[in-house]
Amino acid sequence: MEQFHGTTIVVVKKDNQTVIAGDGQVTFGNTVMKASAKKVRKLGDGKVLAGFAGSVADALTLLEKFEEKYRESNSTLIRAAVNLAKEWRTSKILQKLEALLVVADKENILLVSGSGEVIQPDENIIAIGSGGSYALAAAKAMMRHSKLSAREIAEESMRIASEICIYTNSNFTVETLEV
Repeated sequence: MEQFHGTTIVVVKKDNQTVIAGDGQVTFGNTVMKASAKKVRKLGDGKVLAGFAGSVADALTLLEKFEEKYRESNSTLIRAAVNLAKEWRTSKILQKLEALLVVADKENILLVSGSGEVIQPDENIIAIGSGGSYALAAAKAMMRHSKLSAREIAEESMRIASEICIYTNSNFTVETLEV
């Protein structure tokens, strides 16, 4: 059976905004199966932004697990991410999940992986998925050389990625946290 492919998720934190944007395309082999999937959302009573790349069912399982860890950690993003990464790496069931997760709040942006990684980027930008490198490069350039807002940077970097990556469409979902 062929695997589901690709997506693009980007997170940008600038001034008093943290923004996450994701495309809506779900691809199965060389066929677009859905154009309007929602791969980003707010969690933790609206205090956390989350997005995923990879298998949809696996990612939804991880989002549920992350939200559980977030509640258990008294709404501490870093502690919740570390606890999820530990469980993901050691649980025989979770180890089989094929997805990446990015989470952000007003202070932090984190990438969480099944290999136990919890990575906080050096700059206030991170991107994942098949179009992630394109979105990341575009967002970094705009962050350094423009006065655009976090939302404008996220949306334009997604637009650029969608023009390059065949697994990324221009049907975006965008969520914002204001400080």
